[in-house]
Amino acid sequence: MDKRRCDFAFGTGQSRVSEKYLLYHDTRWCKPEHRDREQYAMLVLEGMQAGVSWNLILDKEENFRKAFDGFDPNIVAAYDDAKLEALMQDKGIIRNRSKIRAAVTNAQAFLRVQEEFGSFDKYIWSFTDGKVIDHHLQDGKDMPAKDELSERVSRDLKRRGFKYVGPTIIYSYLQGIGVINDHWEYCEYR
Repeated sequence: MDKRRCDFAFGTGQSRVSEKYLLYHDTRWCKPEHRDREQYAMLVLEGMQAGVSWNLILDKEENFRKAFDGFDPNIVAAYDDAKLEALMQDKGIIRNRSKIRAAVTNAQAFLRVQEEFGSFDKYIWSFTDGKVIDHHLQDGKDMPAKDELSERVSRDLKRRGFKYVGPTIIYSYLQGIGVINDHWEYCEYR
């Protein structure tokens, strides 16, 4: 018998979700992530997702990982114009110049945060004193697009030079790295 999932994990109508989406929901979404490189990867992927479906991002995730050198912020921070142009020609990723540039800018800002705090993990989890914010949602209508926490984190990231980090993107990011748990209360993947 299949486990119960958040209803949105099944999709509706034309927005049916992929197997990659279900795997993401079941194994990664709202699960605490403490590896800096994966926190950077999720920051890039969430920024790339602006204006497109998460299904599309997950379908292209391996292409992104290859194109962006495994999301190593040390490598991405040093990308030059030639590398940016090569990325613009890569049909396996989202070829949006401002989003690609933001990945580089964010890698540079990410490294500065690591330098200041010892790790990005210490920085991002400091907003909740290392605790997961569990909303115990009963229904999808209860899930906000943003909240006070995502607005506060967004402001601080912007102050530090990050791009594509508005409060809605950051709310989704905080879910993606498990700072926020928005699995519905009955979901067996909580």
